Amino acid sequence: MTDDTNQGIPEPEGQSDIIETDYEIGQDNIDGNVGPFGFDIHNPVFLISGLTIVAFVFYTLALPEQASGVFSWLFDAVTKGFDWFFLGAANIFVLFCLLLIVTPVGSVRLGGANATPDYSYIGWFAMLFAAGMGIGLMFYGVSEPLSHYSSSFGGVSVGEDGLRTDWAPLGGAEGDAAAAAQLGMAATIFHWGLHPWAIYAVVALALALFSYNKGLPLTIRSAFYPILGERVWGWWGHVIDTLAVFATLFGLATSLGFGATQANAGLNELFGIPVGSGMEVLLISGITAIALISVLRGLDGGVKVLSEINMGLAFALLLFVLFVGGFVAILSGFFEFLVSYFYYLPALSNPVGREDVNFMQGWTSFYWAWWISWSPFVGMFIARVSRGRSVREFVICVLLIPSLVCVLWMSVFGGVAIDQVVNAGYTAAQDAPLELKLFKMLDELPLAGITSLIGIILVIVFFVTSSDSGSLVIDTITAGGKVDAPVPQRVFWCVFEGAVALVLLLSAGGLSSLQSMVISTGLPFTVVLLLMCWTIWRGLQAERSVL
Repeated sequence: MTDDTNQGIPEPEGQSDIIETDYEIGQDNIDGNVGPFGFDIHNPVFLISGLTIVAFVFYTLALPEQASGVFSWLFDAVTKGFDWFFLGAANIFVLFCLLLIVTPVGSVRLGGANATPDYSYIGWFAMLFAAGMGIGLMFYGVSEPLSHYSSSFGGVSVGEDGLRTDWAPLGGAEGDAAAAAQLGMAATIFHWGLHPWAIYAVVALALALFSYNKGLPLTIRSAFYPILGERVWGWWGHVIDTLAVFATLFGLATSLGFGATQANAGLNELFGIPVGSGMEVLLISGITAIALISVLRGLDGGVKVLSEINMGLAFALLLFVLFVGGFVAILSGFFEFLVSYFYYLPALSNPVGREDVNFMQGWTSFYWAWWISWSPFVGMFIARVSRGRSVREFVICVLLIPSLVCVLWMSVFGGVAIDQVVNAGYTAAQDAPLELKLFKMLDELPLAGITSLIGIILVIVFFVTSSDSGSLVIDTITAGGKVDAPVPQRVFWCVFEGAVALVLLLSAGGLSSLQSMVISTGLPFTVVLLLMCWTIWRGLQAERSVL
């Protein structure tokens, strides 16, 4: 393989099991200029994915009712038919990551035996959180614990067909506020703890290992060289990378839809700005424009700076809610909820024989598909900023530490919201729609105007960093693994992420359509991730053999 340092990927430092291949990064690319704008795109991945998404946008705009019906059918078919598959696969990812921590392959260093980290821990963690779960934590930090608490407290209800009609996790906790809070928080942490971060870790580790240690392009197909050999550069690889583009784009579009809906609700609550499709169009368009500026500034000048600003704001808001909401009670609740999470984990992660089908299919299956759809985006972004870490350090930091921070976030925001219901009789947040629950919870605390404004800013900046990071990742895939492709290509993908979010949100069933597309793209990519576990293991064993 030719020297790929010109493509922005450093050669391994020290001993490493480099894969010898005749493939050259960019050999299948088409490059040139359209007026003043340059392009360097992979043929046929860019053309197939780009044209398909353009056609999708026009179809959804032209036939919104028909499209909405198709999306609804997809959601039901996948969540009800493959719920066991999503849950079983996610369990495998967690066990695989834990195995990497405790086995000798954990000593392998990403980038070669002598590689050193490119970023400090602070900068690394900031980018992990901003790209990984920012919008989701803001949207669901209050709404999900309250939802699970309410459904658990309400208990089990059965329809005439003998099937449960409630949304309570497991068997619920009818009439028992303390037990309902424990179960509700355990269910929330289940969706934001080990499982999603294991999904991200698998993809990120595969990309980093086969790019930084094996000398292959930084693209999804490279992880399948141990299975496909040189065929990975042909149609098998084209299919894998195209699937990754679709999964990433629709996963991002869903998050952008959540972000726009919540920002709109917050602006209405704080300033009386009308809620509606017109405002959401302005929000998505305006924030996409800001994301374009971040794109033009590059990784260090755009995403890194915004991520660190957002982490500072998020930490400040967390500390404020923690102290004014009752420091001692919340801190004790954190440990209680963590214990509850591990107590209920076997039952919550069980993929078969469940009676709580609404919770399992409507919450867990959707979440796992959403995380899997996000995994090419978050995984590649994590890989881009994780060179120089050992596999053990990488997995611990990507899997365990972020999981604990998510537990803390949910314990603080969700714990305060539940306490307002149970001990203060304040039900405004409980009764509000999902996108408004955070702001209604803050209303009951001091300085509500300031904290709500910070919440809106956090949603918007998370929106920007997700859009920028996503366009970077999709561009890398559709440029054949090049990480220094012309900027106009990233601009193209940044614009189309916003366009897909707008089209699905406004003309084809709203958030339910976004969720349907996440589910449908997450299903085939789950198979890709399962195969990645095997290729990672083989690749790490080969690295150990040359040390």
